[in-house]
Amino acid sequence: MKLKKNCFTQALMDKDKQIGLWISLASNVAAEVTAPSGYDWALIDMEHSPNDYFSVLGQLQTFANTDTTAILRPERNDPVIVKRLLDMGVEGLLFPMIQSVEEAQKAVAATRYPPHGTRGFSGGTRATKFGRVTDYLARVEEETTVILQLETAAAIAQAVKIGITDGVSGIFFGPADIAADIGLLGQPLHEDVWALIKPAAQTLIDKGVPVGTLVNDTAFAAQLLNDGFTFVACATDTMLLAKACDAALAGVRAGIG
Repeated sequence: MKLKKNCFTQALMDKDKQIGLWISLASNVAAEVTAPSGYDWALIDMEHSPNDYFSVLGQLQTFANTDTTAILRPERNDPVIVKRLLDMGVEGLLFPMIQSVEEAQKAVAATRYPPHGTRGFSGGTRATKFGRVTDYLARVEEETTVILQLETAAAIAQAVKIGITDGVSGIFFGPADIAADIGLLGQPLHEDVWALIKPAAQTLIDKGVPVGTLVNDTAFAAQLLNDGFTFVACATDTMLLAKACDAALAGVRAGIG
């Protein structure tokens, strides 16, 4: 048995536009609702959600039956957490709050076995189909997506150095935390936030580094993809559900005489 090709990693290398969905409901049933929609990638969030290892496992099993690549954001840049997630079969990781080249190197190293990194070895994991994937050790490093999230002005100032770190698949800008960092808490779409992000993103694009983000605005998401961003999440499962619930209730109330 051979290791499955990571279509998302390849798409980033080819600069193919990838539309994503943010997953925070921590439910494999909710994942089953969203998975058939046909997004290119889905971000299962452990940083800002109740997700634990078992809930993540159920969602990985759901997305495994689709063409959507499930990417995981751990709660922090921790090699033990990364090791457990990779052993579970996570195909890619988005590391939060990367502030320096050293932190970028630590993140990459956590996804690599020695001598190239620090990942601990176990042969009988879900990632290897419990020892059945014969080329796992030879290919897993090239297939695993490693995305680094920049969330402060200081990190953006080092975007190029972080982005060209060996083993990095792409750079993700976190507009909500960037907004907070520059005194615009709760305003991720503010023009000053994007005045900071866009020049850094363009510099990375010019150097061949794929860039991505999350915006809860489909028109803006399309604009960013047209402007050279490679991977953009255009919605979150929680917000979609909340808006649909509110709209249904408001619609009925409006129709009551």
